[in-house]
Amino acid sequence: MDLKRNSAVTNENDLALDVVEILGKCRNLSDSANIEGSNLHEEMERLKSQFYSAVNTKKESADSESLKILADLEAQFKEIYAAYKSDRKVRIEDMEKVKEENYAAKLQIIEELKTLLEKAEDVTHTFPEFRDLQNRWKSIDAVPAAKARNLWETYQHYVEKFYDYIKINNEFRDIDFKKNLEAKTLLCEKAEALANEANVVNAFKELQKLHESWKELGPVAKEYREAIWGRFKAITSEINRKHQQYFEQLKIAQKKNLEDKEILCLKAEEIAQANPDSSGEWNKLSKKMDALQAQWKNVGFAAKKDNQKIYDRFRVACDAFYKAKREYYNNFKNVMSENLKIKEQLCEKAESLVESKDWKKATDQFIALQKQWKEVGPVARKQSDAVWKRFRAACDTFFDNKSRHMDAEDVKYEENLALKESLIAEVKEYQICDAKEKNIGAMREFQNRWNAIGFVPFKEKERVQKEFNEAMDAHFADIRSLDSEKKLNKFRRMVIEVKNSGKGDRGLKFEREKLLLKYRKMEQDIATLENNMGFFAKSKNADSMISDLEKKIAVAREELARIEEKINIIDSQFE
Repeated sequence: MDLKRNSAVTNENDLALDVVEILGKCRNLSDSANIEGSNLHEEMERLKSQFYSAVNTKKESADSESLKILADLEAQFKEIYAAYKSDRKVRIEDMEKVKEENYAAKLQIIEELKTLLEKAEDVTHTFPEFRDLQNRWKSIDAVPAAKARNLWETYQHYVEKFYDYIKINNEFRDIDFKKNLEAKTLLCEKAEALANEANVVNAFKELQKLHESWKELGPVAKEYREAIWGRFKAITSEINRKHQQYFEQLKIAQKKNLEDKEILCLKAEEIAQANPDSSGEWNKLSKKMDALQAQWKNVGFAAKKDNQKIYDRFRVACDAFYKAKREYYNNFKNVMSENLKIKEQLCEKAESLVESKDWKKATDQFIALQKQWKEVGPVARKQSDAVWKRFRAACDTFFDNKSRHMDAEDVKYEENLALKESLIAEVKEYQICDAKEKNIGAMREFQNRWNAIGFVPFKEKERVQKEFNEAMDAHFADIRSLDSEKKLNKFRRMVIEVKNSGKGDRGLKFEREKLLLKYRKMEQDIATLENNMGFFAKSKNADSMISDLEKKIAVAREELARIEEKINIIDSQFE
C-alpha cells in the first residue's frame, strides 16, 4: 500500500472517459426517429444534465491540456444537441401534420356513419358497411390532443345511435355486444391490476393506454353499460388519486430538498468569505467544504425550476473558495522561496563560525542563529531536508569540537557513565505488569533519575543514550501494546458493522479518508519533532531534552503504524 501516493492529474483518456461515453449516448439518441412513442426527450435532457455535471467536475482538477479536450468535447455536444433540437422540431411538425390528416380522415368516417344511419336499409347491407367503418376508424392513428375528446364523443354518439335505433339483426347485435363486454371487462381487470403497481407514474401512463383502447371498443348491451363503465371509472379515479398524491408528496420533498440545499449554500458562502492566514486554517476549511459537498450529494433534487439555480449558487461558492485557496498557496510558494534564501544565509554564517575557539562567544552566536532559524517560516519539502542538514552539520561540528574540549577538563564524566550504565541494567531488568499506571510511574522515575545524572565522556554519550532509549522504548512498546490489540479488534468489528450497514462501501471510504488525513498529519508532526531535536544537539542539558523528543517520535511512529494497520483493515474489505 502506497500511503504517500497523491492524486495525479489524469491523462487525456482518463479525463474524458465518462464525458465521451455520455457524448456517445447523446449521439446515438439523437439519431432515433421515435419522438412521441418514447421518453427520448426526457432521456436527452437527462444526458445533457449528466454531461455538464461531468464536465464541470472534471474542470476542477484538470490541467490546461485537459481543459482544451473538455472544451472540444463540449463543443461537440452543443453541435449534437442543436442538431437534435432542430431535427426533433421538424419531426414533431411532421407528426402534427399527420395527426391533422388523421383527424380529417376520422371526420370523414363520421360523415359516412351519418349517411349509413340515414339509409335505413336492411341490416344485412348496412352492418358490413358499419363494421368496415369501425375497422377503418381503428386503423387510423392519433389525432391532435385538443380535438381528440370531442371527436371520439361524436363518433361514439353515432355508433350508439346505430346500435340503438337501426333495426339490426338481434343475433349480430348480441354477438357484438357480448364481444365488447368481454373486451371492456378485460380492460377493467388490467386497470385494477395497475392499482397495485408500485410505480404510480408508470401505472398512470398505462391507464391512458387502456382508455385509448376503451374508446376504440363499441357499446355493450344497455343493461351492462352503466355497470361496466362505473367499474372502469372507479378504478380510473383511484389510480388518478394515487398519481395526484405522488406528485403532491414529490412537491413537498422537493421543497424540503431546496430548503436543505439553501442551508448548505449559506454555509458554503460563509466558508468562501473567510480569509485564513495559515495553511492549517485552509486545511480545516477545506475539510468543512468537502463535508458540505458530500452532504449535497445526499440531498435529493429540488423542483425543476429551482434545481439548476440552487446548484449554480452552491457551485459559485465552492469555486470561489477553491480559487482563493489556490491563490493563497501560489503566494505561499513565493514566501517559502524567500525563507529558503534566509536559511541559506544562516547556513553561511554558521559555517563561518565552525572553527572558532572562542567557545563562549561562538556558542552564543550559534544559539542566536538557531533562534533565528526557528523564527524563519517553512521552505519547500524537496529543499527542506538539504538546507536543514547543512545548517545542522555546521552546528554539530562546532559543538562536537566544544564537547571534546570540555571532555578533557571534566573527569566526573566517567563516574556519570558508570551510574548511567547501572541505571540501564536496572531498566532492562524491570518487569512490566498489568497495571498501566504503575508501569508509567516506574518509567517516569527511571527518566528522572537519568536526567539527574550529569554528562558522560563524549565518545560514550551516544552509546549509553541509545541503550537507555532502547531499554525504555521496549517497555513503553510493551505498555502500549496492552491496549493496541484490543483497540484494533474493536476497530475490525466496527469496520465489519459499517460494511454490512446501510452506509456500506461509502461509509468505509469516508473512514479511510479520515485515517489517511490523520496519517499525513502525523508524518508532518514527526518531521517537526526531528527538526526541533537538532536545535538541542550540544546545548546544556541537551541529553534529557533529546531523550524526550526521541520518545515522542517513537510514540508517534507507533501511532503511525496503528493508523496504517487500520487503513489496511479497511482495504481488506474491498479485496
